[in-house]
Amino acid sequence: MGETCCGNEMSGVFRIGVRLVKGAPAAGSPVSPFFIAARNISGKTLRGSKLSKPKPFPYLEKQYTALNACMDVLMKNTTSRFDENTKVVVVDGPIAAGKSAFAKELASELEMKYFPEVTMDNYYINPYGYDMRQLDPQLPVNMQSFDVAKFHQNPTHRNVGTFQVRMLVERFSQYIDALAHLFSTGEGVVLDRSAYSDFVFMEAMFRNGYISKGARSVYYDIVKNTFCDLMKPHLVIYLDVPVNVVKDRIKKRANPAEAGSKALTDQYLKDIETIYKQQYLKDISTHAELLIYDWSDYGETEVVVEDIERIDFDRFDKDDPKMRDWVMENEEDWTEARARYMNKPDLMNSLNVPRFDVPELTVSPDDFKAWYDVWFSAPGMQFRKGYNEECGDTGILTKMKTDFRNTL
Repeated sequence: MGETCCGNEMSGVFRIGVRLVKGAPAAGSPVSPFFIAARNISGKTLRGSKLSKPKPFPYLEKQYTALNACMDVLMKNTTSRFDENTKVVVVDGPIAAGKSAFAKELASELEMKYFPEVTMDNYYINPYGYDMRQLDPQLPVNMQSFDVAKFHQNPTHRNVGTFQVRMLVERFSQYIDALAHLFSTGEGVVLDRSAYSDFVFMEAMFRNGYISKGARSVYYDIVKNTFCDLMKPHLVIYLDVPVNVVKDRIKKRANPAEAGSKALTDQYLKDIETIYKQQYLKDISTHAELLIYDWSDYGETEVVVEDIERIDFDRFDKDDPKMRDWVMENEEDWTEARARYMNKPDLMNSLNVPRFDVPELTVSPDDFKAWYDVWFSAPGMQFRKGYNEECGDTGILTKMKTDFRNTL
């Protein structure tokens, strides 16, 4: 791949030792030896058999109590579910890079759970399938829905700041779910983007005048207040696609929301690429293993899996910044981490940063009251999931199970 893949913008990343893996190494880069260790990730093709794990904890149905935690420490139930594939893998790259198809194939080969890219559907479509965007005609203008389709057509709208903050919230929520799944089942996870790269879009929006300085400040206050509770990924895979190819793919996929977009300018797309390479990749590579591929003509998942299988994730100790989040001394530490992600509502509460100095992120009492009355009168919104008779829920009076992770 060499310089043709990432150009001069990646030189800073090369200096900190990123593993570049398609084609020959970049000029002047030392050839890193491959490490083979017992705890390397393995694909099912190489392994030849399906991974066998103890019975998973039903974290979506059962509350994780202090008693559960005590028993897990005594019986080592948390780490007993772990194997070489108990890892967090994130696939990143620019718009239209081909991340979703690749991430799905990768998750299948590694026998990991796939988490699709977050969209505003996560927020607007409630647990009963009702799309809350249908309520827009009943809402004040400032309280109406705003998603990526609306952003593409009106990138300077008042609600752009709220939109990007909401995207951060949804990605944070999904990352917690991914960690809860990993700790409760031992199954690794593959995410299509994550909360850690969300700032790339915030910064690109700010540089292009789509978001105010105040909204950007609130965004980073939220990051500062929340990311300390997360555990960084083990591996990030970046699919590199130049802007001219991104533009061609956007045109070919003919998404109505992207056609004639006022947001997807050459400068905006270039800024996304620059911020990814000069900021995100440099930072994340100090914590996670990083593989970069030239995906201009796409690539073969099997080749990537072979490269992953060569990475020795156990070569780092507690004094090394890489994998530091995943180096723990005893079962108590692992159980404490697990309990943190099982208690999702507490983590989501840390998103509440008291900032009222940014006009586009605040609403009037009258607008909020109008929104609240309409929003919580919609189908499936009056009560917690499982307790809405009008949506077909039955056995409400005798119901014993509930969605303990529902933060609505």
